[in-house]
Amino acid sequence: MKLKFDKALSLVAIGVLSVIGSAQAASVYEIVNIEDYDLNGTLDGTRNGYAMAVNDEDELVGISKGKNKLTIDDVDDSVIDIEDGITAAESITYSVYSEIEANNFTFIASDNASVGAWVPEFFSMADTFDPASTETDSDDELIVNDVDTFFYGINNNGVKVGAYTGEQLTLDYEGTSTTQEYFYYREFEMRGIAVKDGVEYPLLPAYTTYEREQTADVDAATVEVGGWSLASRVNSNNEVVGYGSTALASSSETRIDKCIEDAEDTDADNPIPTDICVQSWQYPDTKGTRYIQYQTRAFVWDLDNLDEDGLPERTELPLGLTPDEDSTLIFSAQGLGINSDGDVAGRSHVYRDGDEDDLYFDAAYWKKDANGDYQYNWVPMDDDVYYSIAYDINDSGILVGSYSKYISGYLRSKFFTLDTNNPEEGIITPNDFQTSLSDLSSKPKDINNKGQVVGYIESSYDKEKPRPKVGFLYDMTTAEFVNLNDQLTCESKGYERNTDGDWVRHTVSVQDGTGEILTYNTEISVVEANSINEDGTIVGTGFILKPEYQYDSNGDLIIGENGLPLFELDGNGDPVTSYLPRMVVLKPTAGEACSTSDAVEDVDYERKGAASFAWLFTLPLLWLRRRVKK
Repeated sequence: MKLKFDKALSLVAIGVLSVIGSAQAASVYEIVNIEDYDLNGTLDGTRNGYAMAVNDEDELVGISKGKNKLTIDDVDDSVIDIEDGITAAESITYSVYSEIEANNFTFIASDNASVGAWVPEFFSMADTFDPASTETDSDDELIVNDVDTFFYGINNNGVKVGAYTGEQLTLDYEGTSTTQEYFYYREFEMRGIAVKDGVEYPLLPAYTTYEREQTADVDAATVEVGGWSLASRVNSNNEVVGYGSTALASSSETRIDKCIEDAEDTDADNPIPTDICVQSWQYPDTKGTRYIQYQTRAFVWDLDNLDEDGLPERTELPLGLTPDEDSTLIFSAQGLGINSDGDVAGRSHVYRDGDEDDLYFDAAYWKKDANGDYQYNWVPMDDDVYYSIAYDINDSGILVGSYSKYISGYLRSKFFTLDTNNPEEGIITPNDFQTSLSDLSSKPKDINNKGQVVGYIESSYDKEKPRPKVGFLYDMTTAEFVNLNDQLTCESKGYERNTDGDWVRHTVSVQDGTGEILTYNTEISVVEANSINEDGTIVGTGFILKPEYQYDSNGDLIIGENGLPLFELDGNGDPVTSYLPRMVVLKPTAGEACSTSDAVEDVDYERKGAASFAWLFTLPLLWLRRRVKK
């Protein structure tokens, strides 16, 4: 089958292009969560906000990440208004010798919310509490969350899906330290979850327990590992798609065996308990490498069919290959999108064309056969494609994804579509900002039933520097591909009319710790579009410009004599500014797209940590829980 990597459009789309001049232009959009020329797009007490999904009822789910580095005194005494500038993020590190502190929090927002239209509202899941809370314990110590929570999807029934980490557990420390009282660990590293009608349903993986067999040299042992799972989307029938653990990698079994043996070593002065040893392997090293890994498969959980334990029935989707019985390789599959028919989009390891020398991690989709069983389908890729992924599939069977290949000497990701009802047609790579294949990397995130696709794309052709990213909207019916920032009203980009009626950037004035009034111009841009509903409402991530505070060598905020913080200043005495990511909500409007331009330079948008889908698209590495039994 000939793949259409370099053929950007179908014959129908080519016909449309011939009359594109008379075709209806893309909608104009207004960012509706702007308040006082600022993006109201994260929870109080956090730095960054990301809108992940929106349903047809104008309800969204999102994630706030990064706690502000402020003390209770700072908040109680109103030393600063944290919205005036960029505060330092609290450094979150993980060790079995220190308490676990959460850094990711879930929120909801809606057009008709009682707290206000599109105002982020903290959503407590797994007994978490608001990151802005200043509640203290009996020792006057600030009580902090130890559970990270994530939302990735919501359906029209209001069912929300995502994941959460296990709560902090403690174990008495019996070493020689006079200051260390406990070890700190958790029961599992990640667990999928669905919230339906106020009830939380854990979405269990297939694998939860490690069994060490009896041999002549070692005793049998059981380690309750807890398993690992994540939920990415939910359809209108309350079917949840995601992925989870099915077995441990052989190398991880070896590490756990060593943990068990070390804990049983009676000659050791301070043997490390098995729970703590395994937990230490779970945390990444300085390079971000985790050393316990799982075999992972795609799953569908049915929230309307519960088992005898009251948990959603789970269906494991087939892998794209059949591993050899003695294979020690790690094979993975992930379910990432699901339509109303239960068709699943995602990716899986596969031997391209059945050749075991050609192992790839490629885009895939699963459909049910006449017996109701899921069947795996590979999205064929050319030999020069390094890997590919499918993010979503709509009710017409149109799948969207991206593949990575070298273009003009650089590895780039390109957005593609596939009609899964006519897979013999092959994938189609839409044109973006050129009339032929460009070298701009692009990734789609969502497609609605009208064939509207949203995602992000690079906006600069400079090959030697990091490329800024912008949110895009692609309409399959017209083959029109637009930078969403070009479709915004002037108010949505930070402009206001002056006394002459001209559009100028809104000027923000802030008082410095020296007593000086400093000014900078408001700038707002859309850097990522994550979801689009049937009415065309788009949610994602935007950048808002903020000034930076000064900190001393100890990392403490520098406060002036007037009780206000000092801002970083450039050589001209103006505030040094940076961009913060915040939730954005875009609604179609009858207004006009802003034609004013003051040549603001685009900035690179790097998604870090749990920002957006970082957790969602990372292969599960290392998640174990373990109470040893004999």
